[in-house]
Amino acid sequence: MDKSIYISMSGARAAMRAQTVVNHNLANASTVGFRAELPEAATTVGADHDARAYAGIATTRFSDAQGAIMSTGRPLDVAIRGAGWLAVEASDGSEAYTRAGDLRVDAAGVLRNAAGHAVRSENGAITVPSQETPAATIARIKLVRPDAASLERRADGLFRLKDGSVAPADRSVTLESGMLESSNVNLAAQLVQMIEISRRFEWQMRGVRTAEENARNTGSLLRSG
Repeated sequence: MDKSIYISMSGARAAMRAQTVVNHNLANASTVGFRAELPEAATTVGADHDARAYAGIATTRFSDAQGAIMSTGRPLDVAIRGAGWLAVEASDGSEAYTRAGDLRVDAAGVLRNAAGHAVRSENGAITVPSQETPAATIARIKLVRPDAASLERRADGLFRLKDGSVAPADRSVTLESGMLESSNVNLAAQLVQMIEISRRFEWQMRGVRTAEENARNTGSLLRSG
């Protein structure tokens, strides 16, 4: 069989993976603080022939563009304008980062975001006293500002430093109360990309069909010979 079929199949597989990323972005177009994923294409040169390059998706980056800041009037809603992240506690107890500032106090008095992640101070999770007390500072939410290139999104949707370390608090990051940051997904751009990927997938499948047809024709010629 013509090995070009493997090249076309790798291109079709890469297109399907890219389409999955676009679908994920579209599904989170209304998720507070969501950062759009950006797939990165990669090629691998075949060992059998230097001219054959197989397509793939190496990694996915994320867009660090600012989402729209929306006024909610709710005191516990907070938004970061510009660079910066909220520190929260992941399900495994480790520190992670998010832009989702839709906060609330649970029945135990723990400050959490809508996804259920406990918001952290520099000393751990923040607990709000149940009884009314005179105005006082309970804790300071930990805000960090690592370089975007040093962060990666994990399966739980939270971001962590790639080297496994913990980012230091950065007092230059500020919160705006009564506000939320929307997803930074550009719907129009994502829909256009979806169409482009669909066409790219069809082109690759056309190559697969051509390779199969060539193989059948070759087999017919050999039999007739």
